[in-house]
Amino acid sequence: MKNYILPHFGQIDADSLEEYADVDIDFKGEEVQIDLNFENTKIDTKRLDVVKIFIENLEELNKQNKVYIDQDFNDEECDTVKSYLEHHIDEIPQEELDLLINSNDTKQELILHLKDKLHLVRVGLYPDSEDQFAIFDYSIGREITQYLVVIKTNEKGELDYMTMES
Repeated sequence: MKNYILPHFGQIDADSLEEYADVDIDFKGEEVQIDLNFENTKIDTKRLDVVKIFIENLEELNKQNKVYIDQDFNDEECDTVKSYLEHHIDEIPQEELDLLINSNDTKQELILHLKDKLHLVRVGLYPDSEDQFAIFDYSIGREITQYLVVIKTNEKGELDYMTMES
């Protein structure tokens, strides 16, 4: 039995893993879910070291993701963030939009203000996956929409790709 302590999760047995575990944490005044997803029932503790460092650096990773979001938004060839925001400007009822932003602004101003409302709601970690290491979900509010801006990264937090999902 290899016991390992992970931030927010506590003790994990690296030789007898559950397929899934999750915790809700307070992150910058918002509730964020962190979940661990294992393909195997055992994992090398060196991989758990990577998970630990990743969780401990969540604030920096979030800042980097905000840069990725801004880059996507400002890149004429990218459309993930703009599509997400425009969809919600067009679909959210006026009274709900008023709770988030001043809906009397121009459409471009609305989009910019709504972009500022995107915040982290979930981090999924996949330490033994060959595809991606982490999935970050961003939303303007889970009570408002099921749609997310999803950022997939490697274990260093480097962008693999970004998409909109529901």
